[in-house]
Amino acid sequence: MATVTHPTDTGGTAGKDHGVSAPEIILVHPQIGENIGTAARAMLNCGLANLRLVKPREAWPNEKAITSSSGAKPVLDGARLYETTADAVADLHRLYAATARPRDMVKPVLSPRAAAAEMRAEANLGRKVGILFGAERSGLDNDDLTLADAIIEVPANPKFSSLNLAQAVLICAYEWRMAAMGVDGAAPRRGRPRAEPASKGNMAGFYAHLEAELDRAGFLYPSEKRPRMVRNIRNLFARADLTEQEVRTLRGVIAALVKGRGN
Repeated sequence: MATVTHPTDTGGTAGKDHGVSAPEIILVHPQIGENIGTAARAMLNCGLANLRLVKPREAWPNEKAITSSSGAKPVLDGARLYETTADAVADLHRLYAATARPRDMVKPVLSPRAAAAEMRAEANLGRKVGILFGAERSGLDNDDLTLADAIIEVPANPKFSSLNLAQAVLICAYEWRMAAMGVDGAAPRRGRPRAEPASKGNMAGFYAHLEAELDRAGFLYPSEKRPRMVRNIRNLFARADLTEQEVRTLRGVIAALVKGRGN
């Protein structure tokens, strides 16, 4: 699970940017310490300090990461460690996945600038947001992508679109900073007030409840198709952008159907 230390000297209030909660930068299975360090440097260049690491391959803390961070050690000192991506995002309300391969999932695909405007709108309402970045070689797997509400795709040269980890982090962090300052003199977007969105942790509880009952009913069959069916169901509800109350209602619906089936 996570460590409890936080960055303290990052040029501003830890975890805040212009008075709102800054995005959590989540590196999933990063392979090389130097890449974590250069990603931390890119974050601090743009005033971000919230770093989460999902099961890095090399031991942590990592001296190579510190050396390559070029002074962004406070970000590394405050990094939180997690065993799974689901644990790392459980407290977030909205999650974006930075990937060049959205595959066949039906999710909104946004440029870094459009995603930054959305994130600012959510943060202005006190919501917690995060951005997932995959491992250097393989990127994010399907289960990680299923957790995300939207995809961030950098409109790079289609003939040479590969970005390293720090580049991808820098682009997203830069657009967040530009959204905070107001691009072209425009004021940062503000979100439309609405009911409290469901956290990723509560969505995970809902999925577990629903899938357990679907298993009992024999819906998720045959077994070799179950993973894809589960991802499709989760993506369907993710697009609905459910509130906490709506999740409670849906869980009540499931419970009522199960009770009725028993009668």
